[in-house]
Amino acid sequence: MKSPNCPAFVLVAICLGANLPGEAFAADRVKIANGVLEAAAQPGSPVRSFKGIPFAQPPVGDLRWREPQPVKNWTGVRNAGQFGPRCMQVTSPGADYWFRGNGMSEDCLYLNVWTPAKSGRERLPVLVYIFGGGFQNGDGSEPRYDGEGMARKGIVAVTVNYRTNIFGFFSHPELTKESPHHASGNYGLLDQVAALQWVQRNIAAFGGDPKRVTIAGESAGSISVNALMASPLSRNLIAGAIGESGAMIATLPPRPLAETEQNGGKFGTSAGAASLAALRAMTAEQIQAAVAKSPGIRFNTALDGYFLPKPLTDIFEAGEQSKVPLLAGSNSEEQSARSVLGASEPTPENFANAVRKLYGDRAGEVLKAYAATTPDEVLDAATDLASARFIAYGTWKWTELQTKTGGKPVYRYFYARPRPRFLATGSQPAAGAPEAAAGRGGGSPAPRGAAHSAEIQYAMGNLSLDKRYAWEDVDYKLSEAMQAYFVNFIKTGNPNGPGLPDWPAYNSATNFQRMRLDVDSRPEAEPHRDRYLALDAVNAKP
Repeated sequence: MKSPNCPAFVLVAICLGANLPGEAFAADRVKIANGVLEAAAQPGSPVRSFKGIPFAQPPVGDLRWREPQPVKNWTGVRNAGQFGPRCMQVTSPGADYWFRGNGMSEDCLYLNVWTPAKSGRERLPVLVYIFGGGFQNGDGSEPRYDGEGMARKGIVAVTVNYRTNIFGFFSHPELTKESPHHASGNYGLLDQVAALQWVQRNIAAFGGDPKRVTIAGESAGSISVNALMASPLSRNLIAGAIGESGAMIATLPPRPLAETEQNGGKFGTSAGAASLAALRAMTAEQIQAAVAKSPGIRFNTALDGYFLPKPLTDIFEAGEQSKVPLLAGSNSEEQSARSVLGASEPTPENFANAVRKLYGDRAGEVLKAYAATTPDEVLDAATDLASARFIAYGTWKWTELQTKTGGKPVYRYFYARPRPRFLATGSQPAAGAPEAAAGRGGGSPAPRGAAHSAEIQYAMGNLSLDKRYAWEDVDYKLSEAMQAYFVNFIKTGNPNGPGLPDWPAYNSATNFQRMRLDVDSRPEAEPHRDRYLALDAVNAKP
């Protein structure tokens, strides 16, 4: 907005908040590589937000299932007051999502920036947050990822959209053939790379430092962070990494390209579109309808030889990943005990039978580590095993490998605060009870810990944006501490700071201590390292 007191002799570019050569002003109007943006109006706030910024061309028509292409310049001033549309997806009833974007579209490659900077000279640390949702759902507009809370702590915060499900992870022999990299699939991950490249080019205009970019995410977002650290396309674009519950090392791991191509070919046949041209001629809605009629086909990551040249474990074992500080952890009840026990009563015998079904002749090793003699012990052991099988083991393995070959400190956490009482959604955007997404349902035992995704609002300082829960004073106290740890890590690569319990680095010298994040946060030695080691041995078998 032009200042009413702008002197006549002052250059118009300054009064408009646009950039002069070599100088960037994070004002109501900011000039980036592609044009001028105008911030969303936020009267009285020290934070300016720029929403719905395109970072690639719309991936439609012939650009469907291609790596993201450079965004075209615009003329005039582009209003940045509205989140862009979310990418094509189908959200199940009861899923833990709600959106603030402008509908849903294939034209969805937009990002959002929150900045407290008054000048482009400030060079503030940057957080790029990647949403979760199993690579099937999600969006950068979700309130739990909102960047204003982080911006108020002196950080330039960015959330990004990326293509999901079939639009983001579709492989096909014809796609591989037309690719200059002889690769197909992983378009959603390539979108994330394009967003990081955009940050490198443009974040200084918002007062951010392109040399101090920390990437973070939860669930599929955390899995993405793990992959971005490993990929030669992105591992040099970041200065730090935060992983909340998930690592591609073990969860949604990439499948061989030949396998994902075959999967894509089967889908094309079932959809009545034998060629790539026929598939691109279908509308997005027709493709989604065809996916719905093919329940046995799921689209996830590929070992494509381009974004991922080899398995992630091999990359980390060889020390070829980003050599940056890592903060990562998981929650105390990532999945319910029912994921292991089924409908059986929690007796030692039923637990042993369930483990034998899962692990066959290796069950003895698992049962030794997950020993349980009472119903209560069985529920604890089954919850731990279910959580590990789902996502906690992979997150642990990631921290172990980064400790071994990463060359920088690793900080591990264990989040244990269950969500408080669930309220009616009221005027909130439509969303079902998140407990449904955590693997609970009718007949499930009472919650025994923090469900999958429960920590996001705490870490980002966004409890007040989520009216679905009866937050208590202790929740706000925990959020203040957890956000402070994250802010310190983003700023310095170390979560420790004044007024916080000491968080030791995770390594053998500290007895593999982790930070237990709860109402009474404290460091503690990994109490069940033997369980992770047992699963590691089982997973390593030929």
